[in-house]
Order: sequence, then C-alpha cells, then structure tokens
Amino acid sequence: MNTNIKSTNIALSPAISDYANKRLKKITAMLGRDPSIRCDMELAKTTEHHQKGDIFKAEIHIVGSGKNLYAVSNKADLYAAIDDARDEILRELKAKKEKRISLIRRGGARVKSMVKGLWPWR
Repeated sequence: MNTNIKSTNIALSPAISDYANKRLKKITAMLGRDPSIRCDMELAKTTEHHQKGDIFKAEIHIVGSGKNLYAVSNKADLYAAIDDARDEILRELKAKKEKRISLIRRGGARVKSMVKGLWPWR
C-alpha cells in the first residue's frame, strides 16, 4: 500500500508523521501488501482564528483494488482526529469483509439446498 501524508495549515513534524504511519499500519495489515492500493491522508487545521473547538481535521482516502473508502474526522486534538478517522476506516473495512463472507455463505447454503432437492431418496 502506497501512503501519502499531506498537511494543510500546520507543519508536518516527524512526531506527527510517525504517529500517522503507526496508525496506518493496522489498515495496511487488513488490506495486505497490495502495491496497487493508494492511501492518501490529509491532516489540517481548519481555522487560524479559533483557538477552541473542533479545529483539527484528519481525512483518509483509500483507493485501489476495487476499494474506495473515505473517512473524515474533526476533533479538538490532531491525534484524536487521526485515531477517529482510522477507526472509521477500520469499521468500513470490517463491514465490507463481513458482508462478503455473508454473501458467500448464503450462496453456499443455496447450492446445498439445490443439491438436496436433486436427491429424492433422502
């Protein structure tokens, strides 16, 4: 997975970059090491005027290999925004995986019921 971290209205320090990369490792583990998947993360300060409130934003956009996932989070702390966006992406990935497994199981059950109907002596 190719990752790209962009910052808007804040300086991207090595500490913030390391923290974001550590949080993306969990997503990488779920997606695998497919080089066609691209993950774009944008970290931003939404306003220069306000001092309190949800002024930090973290966006994660994952594209490639049949996936198009997007999550955004606005929080008072940049690290909390990163965590919240990551959790949202993980929730979406888990939901898609469970849906795919459910469809496979339902298809298998349907095939089994059709096969059972072919054998009249049982």
